[in-house]
Amino acid sequence: MPAYTYRCNACGVRFTVRMSYQEYGRKAVQCPRCGSAAVERVPARVRMLRPEEAVLEAMADPARLSALEDDPRALGKMMREMGSALGEDLGPEFDEVVDRLEKGQSPEEIEAALPEESPAEGILKQDFVHSGRRHPPRLG
Repeated sequence: MPAYTYRCNACGVRFTVRMSYQEYGRKAVQCPRCGSAAVERVPARVRMLRPEEAVLEAMADPARLSALEDDPRALGKMMREMGSALGEDLGPEFDEVVDRLEKGQSPEEIEAALPEESPAEGILKQDFVHSGRRHPPRLG
């Protein structure tokens, strides 16, 4: 049986009523708090599911990415959105980096504060910092 959400115009309370399709529009609906019949239906939110690739592709729009280079807060916000879009826990290190970016810390300052060894990859920081690479090499 479908559930319909209503808002009372008299007292402002939101409430849900279950009724069949045949009852909808015929059955009188009253506020459970004040008993008023002055209620209106609240439309339900509609969510569209998109494939993960489409979500990430929309976030990788070049116009959106161009402003990130000089704005750590915007970079942190985008990284948080991408992490949420993936729907996976990316670990405490990811959260720490994003928190620092959102507070305005530059990627270079964050990189300088990294521990000497990356626990996820077992790569020593000095192995890529001193080789002239900005980021550790990807494995696999």
